[in-house]
Amino acid sequence: MKPRPRRAAAVLVAGLLVTALPATAARATDAHAVPLRVATYNIHAGAGQDQVFDLDRTAAALRDLRADVIGLQEVDVHWGARSEFADEARALAGKLRMRVFFAPIYDLDPAAGTTERRRYGVAVLSRHRILTAENHEITRLSTQTPDPVPAPAPGFAEVVLDVRGARVHVYTTHLDYRADPSIREAQVADMLGVLAADRGPKVLVGDFNAEATAPELAPLWQRLRDAAPGAGPTYPAIEPVKRIDLVTVSPDVRLTGARTVATDASDHRPVVADLLVRGR
Repeated sequence: MKPRPRRAAAVLVAGLLVTALPATAARATDAHAVPLRVATYNIHAGAGQDQVFDLDRTAAALRDLRADVIGLQEVDVHWGARSEFADEARALAGKLRMRVFFAPIYDLDPAAGTTERRRYGVAVLSRHRILTAENHEITRLSTQTPDPVPAPAPGFAEVVLDVRGARVHVYTTHLDYRADPSIREAQVADMLGVLAADRGPKVLVGDFNAEATAPELAPLWQRLRDAAPGAGPTYPAIEPVKRIDLVTVSPDVRLTGARTVATDASDHRPVVADLLVRGR
């Protein structure tokens, strides 16, 4: 079944009131620096390394990160039986009392016997107010159609956050998994085009399906910095051997610490970075 064509959207799936203060560990060193803890996590549609679907386990792993903003990949929204047709974006936001923006890659007709559209993509969870949100198109090779060809498709999420007066752009992405790097190379160029149109502090996180040293990711390092080069591998979750889940930041963002977190709540491990961003 072919996905319905979608344009860039700026619609929040859920906006939940947050009463708890951000859990950032780092402290500002001057009056104009604002602390921000960010994370990235491919949640494997709520299934752990054991392939068992358990969204409470996913939520617990996310809660343990104590992050202010989290980029999620492989998020199901009424997608299918593998995730019990759950709206994972809204459910996780509710469990964590965070705001959420969901950016579908695929938006398909409802499954037989159901009424909700089947959607799959990326999401951003935030303890800070989301000022704007957009689902950008980048080059993709569909997994839902036979004999796909590279074409623009949605699923590159951007939110602008109000972080104690600082406007911070946060993006989350999920790049192509195939051995041929050409699609990832095109995706990197597309993402950098989006980032170039924005001003101010920027944080790009996601599952890049390539290590930081891969040639197709080289253009990233002309505009951004790898925030966790020594944080350790992220895939697979048990005895990981590759660092393909990355946190990257613009040069005006300061890094105070980063780590990869051991958990088997997905087939990936999450990465957490403590940052300082320029305040207003």
